[in-house]
Amino acid sequence: MDATLTEKKEGGKLLQLVSFKLGKGEFGIDILMVQEINRMLDITRVPKSPDFIDGVINLRGRVIPILNLRKRFGLPEKEHDKSTRIVVVNVNNKILGMIVDAVSEVLRLPSSTVEPPPPMVSGIESEYIKGVGKIDEKLLILLDLNKLLTSKEQQMLEHVAK
Repeated sequence: MDATLTEKKEGGKLLQLVSFKLGKGEFGIDILMVQEINRMLDITRVPKSPDFIDGVINLRGRVIPILNLRKRFGLPEKEHDKSTRIVVVNVNNKILGMIVDAVSEVLRLPSSTVEPPPPMVSGIESEYIKGVGKIDEKLLILLDLNKLLTSKEQQMLEHVAK
């Protein structure tokens, strides 16, 4: 009986994630949503855009809005350094970039090691969080990019990127 239970747990789905650092936290997003990872580029400010939008970049002829995840999550701002990256993702068929402190690695995480999020994780509200994964002694916060922006904010981004 115990063997069957173990097989079910280990036979679970593997999640493929891109992990990155933001403040003291380690976060993961579904690798299928990530289009590319870039070093910091010149960001053009856009008047009257939401405060968590740093502006837009021109990426091979495409205008892409840039979301500052530190601002979005209410974390203190930090100077960009050589580790800072822009992670370009596709969220609800919209391309946007997210500024992160550093990209760590691509991980495979058994879905059985993911637990539902507690109400508050690393100062970030659980509405943006899919779950918390355990890797050795570390915790990896899995972001739900589909909930990162409200529908009103998504509409605002469409105007920013035009």
